[in-house]
Amino acid sequence: MTEQVRIVLVDDQPLIRGGFRALLDAEDDLVVVAEAANGEDGVALIRQHRPDVALIDIQMPVLTGVEATRQIAGDPALGGVHVVILTNYGIDEYVFEALRAGASGFLVKDIEPADFLRAVRSAARGDALLSPAITRKLISEFVARPPAARTAAGLEALTNREREVVALVARGMSNEEIAECMVISPLTAKTHVSRAMTKLAARDRAQLVVFAYESGLVEPRAGRSSPAQ
Repeated sequence: MTEQVRIVLVDDQPLIRGGFRALLDAEDDLVVVAEAANGEDGVALIRQHRPDVALIDIQMPVLTGVEATRQIAGDPALGGVHVVILTNYGIDEYVFEALRAGASGFLVKDIEPADFLRAVRSAARGDALLSPAITRKLISEFVARPPAARTAAGLEALTNREREVVALVARGMSNEEIAECMVISPLTAKTHVSRAMTKLAARDRAQLVVFAYESGLVEPRAGRSSPAQ
């Protein structure tokens, strides 16, 4: 029997929670172990159940999705919980703050059911989860920010190889795609990614994406990212 991905669902709208739960519980490999209507109760349930994935609405009463993410990421006992933020909204400072706090990524609530299920499984594997629409807006926002807002802190700690790997992660590449691009084995690519995450104290691959743009390691050009010279 396939091991199930355990999920805690946190959203203040009962209809949204019910719809997502019905989708998830209909799958043999996915199960919702608890649900909550506000961030404070959600964090308590996540501490109790320690799920693989926490689906958290970005704007909720009592405790926002950003603050809930920060508390989860700050608890060493919850290191295995992958937070995915659910949002109806476009990119704003809440999105950046949740990413910086340790969210694995974002999903818009009008996502197609098949894409939603695929995304939850990807999050459980530890992959960065940024939908194409979110990623485009995220990059555009970084471009619009003045250079002074970027920091090169942490770049010195990375080897040239690790910088190259982080730049490719920021382009949305998987370990297998990075390996093919750099002509190395997938295991070596995974090792480089893991070392970069450790050196940058990045909880998730999504935080590597944020770092790559904030530090200026990559620059969006015609929809692409290329290593900064």
